[in-house]
Amino acid sequence: MVEEGLLRSEARELSSGGSIKIISHKSYRYYKRSASKLIKLVEEYANPNIGAAIGLHGEMMVLEGFARSEFLMKGRNTRTYGEREWEKTEHDLDFIFERDSVGYVVEVKNKLAYMDYDELTIKIEMCKVLNIHPVFVVRMMPRTWINELIEGGGFALILKYQLVAMDAQRSGEKSFKRIGTSGRLTKNIRGRNNGKICEVA
Repeated sequence: MVEEGLLRSEARELSSGGSIKIISHKSYRYYKRSASKLIKLVEEYANPNIGAAIGLHGEMMVLEGFARSEFLMKGRNTRTYGEREWEKTEHDLDFIFERDSVGYVVEVKNKLAYMDYDELTIKIEMCKVLNIHPVFVVRMMPRTWINELIEGGGFALILKYQLVAMDAQRSGEKSFKRIGTSGRLTKNIRGRNNGKICEVA
């Protein structure tokens, strides 16, 4: 539709060094003003400090959820399990839990974008070496990636939302409404459908 002249496309630079492409209807008169407001909001939401806080909040929610379901944490930010150790790369695993003598690696990716595919494949390989089941807690994941997890003996917990702390309610609600993202202000998460999908509350 851009090539046909119905839509306008404009690339803008972000202060972080990245770029954003803005699409607007050709008949929209005040697109520059709206674009500037959108960029300001994106840069606020993409601030590294905010991103780190959101990531940590997601890990805390997952940790609480697994603990409530009587999973025992055996390691955090580690590459060893029992007498086995991953040595090919410097990658660490977010959490290792056990329940009924079965081990699970739990990786938390509390962000809007898909996780890095190379990281996914490496961590599935890590789990094979450690003889442990991979579980990835994500907002969303392509079906083909989910199938790779299943083939690797694990599964994905699809949250649908990015988890945001309650103390970020005002700015979080503004961001979600203004840029149309999927976010949820959370107190806790709980599993359903045999734990394959999580509900947030």
